[in-house]
Amino acid sequence: MTTTTQTPDLVADSVRVILDGQAASGAYVASPNFSQYRFGWLRDGAFVALAMDAADRHDSARAFHEWVRRVLETQSGRIERVLEAVTAGREPAPEDRLPTRYTLDGAEEPEADEAWPNFQLDGYGTWLFALNAHLNGALPPEFEPSVRSAARYIAATWRLPCYDYWEEFGDRVHTSTLAALAAGLRSAAELLAENEWLDAADDIVAFIRSECVADGSFVKGPEDARVDASLVSLATPFGVIPSTDPVMAATIERIRTELSSPSGGIRRYLGDSYFGGNPWLLLTAWLGWHDRLTGNAAGAQRAREWVLAHRSEGNNLAEQILDEPQVPEAVAEWTERWGPVADPLLWSHAKLILLERGGVRTWS
Repeated sequence: MTTTTQTPDLVADSVRVILDGQAASGAYVASPNFSQYRFGWLRDGAFVALAMDAADRHDSARAFHEWVRRVLETQSGRIERVLEAVTAGREPAPEDRLPTRYTLDGAEEPEADEAWPNFQLDGYGTWLFALNAHLNGALPPEFEPSVRSAARYIAATWRLPCYDYWEEFGDRVHTSTLAALAAGLRSAAELLAENEWLDAADDIVAFIRSECVADGSFVKGPEDARVDASLVSLATPFGVIPSTDPVMAATIERIRTELSSPSGGIRRYLGDSYFGGNPWLLLTAWLGWHDRLTGNAAGAQRAREWVLAHRSEGNNLAEQILDEPQVPEAVAEWTERWGPVADPLLWSHAKLILLERGGVRTWS
């Protein structure tokens, strides 16, 4: 797919961008040059940590995991209040639900004029998955309380509507979120050597199979029959659905055909208008990563070439390109609101590393 002389340079460029964006606390900033992304997302950061492990920068990944461990220790009171409410059959109070992003020193985001949709669950499951991959199942004692807290929290809340990967549709349940939670609970079972978390994970996977399928493929969620590029995660890397499963294979084919732009980049979903709804570099690399792991060398190469063709100055990788919009008038709308698209985006660099270096251990 790629020559050995090229691969180290591409990985090194992305490692450099990621290290430049890692705070002294261990947190990874989502994007250093975009005002709305100057925070640490657990989801973005967990994927970046997977990539840094793949690039043999285990020190960087460990610093991130230590940051999340400390963050979760500060949230123990809120977690207990959420668990108490769910056990009593009550809706958890909005102020008790954990946020999806934190400041780089681990604090909660201060109130702002434009509130960010902050109740998302997927990051906590993704962190458990990435931590397990980092530790290879061997849990240091200092991580045990945070791992247990995260597992208890997502096992209790997975049925609750929350915002999706894209900070949208907060009144729904989302297939990609559920996949992250199932993978996180499987990881917790291995790390804690406690099979009860496997039962909760199995319940989530059963729900995905029964409620999140339409016309032979997995879809965004029970209330949305569109395909979403993040559904790749069910197989790569989470492995909650085997890549050989016919429904999974049909999902990948829908992503490849329905969400491909004229130039071959992958969009989030049909109808997306964020910065115009263009193809994203990280999603194109993600599909290429999946193709690499499933033996589709031609698909992986196409994805790689597309991503590299859309690098910006300094070999940076942005969030999305802007010249293939689904909603052309929305490009100027978002640019006027927040400025140029995020560039670099650490998550994009992480996906390129994973495409170059291959995958991580999964259960499929």
